[in-house]
Amino acid sequence: MALITTGKPFIRDLEQFGALGVYVPLEGGHEGRYQRRLRGAGYTLLNITVRGLGDLSSYLLDVHGIRPPHLGKKSTKDREGAVGYRYYVPPIATYQVESLPAKSKGLVIWMMEGHVLDPSELEFLTKLPLTNPKIKIVLEMGGDRSFTWKPLQDVLAAA
Repeated sequence: MALITTGKPFIRDLEQFGALGVYVPLEGGHEGRYQRRLRGAGYTLLNITVRGLGDLSSYLLDVHGIRPPHLGKKSTKDREGAVGYRYYVPPIATYQVESLPAKSKGLVIWMMEGHVLDPSELEFLTKLPLTNPKIKIVLEMGGDRSFTWKPLQDVLAAA
């Protein structure tokens, strides 16, 4: 890998395939360079981790309910369990796409810790850019000696 990379092949592959599985050096720093290149190319970035998201389609595309940790507090309703209140939050990806700047090419969702996903969730992330072309997915799948990537459909086929 070159010391200073332009990121053009990475951006070209992301635009072509829509979803990429990346392998980053464990010492870090390389992903930040590629994120900076994506922002320079006109994309808006959203960094999230996949741990604890639950249903990806609901979290990214639908209004969904969450229950924060109740910390021992009980709800005031007599007939409900002591699980706390449910709060409804807007869909993360849909909300971000609707509020993109006029000059933005689209939204790149950079997801960390993708190795915890099962094949059905990988399949959903592979098909998401096909249903909504303004959304691109970069999923960190693990470590490698250099920053490498391949289409997420190839990662899914290997899983």
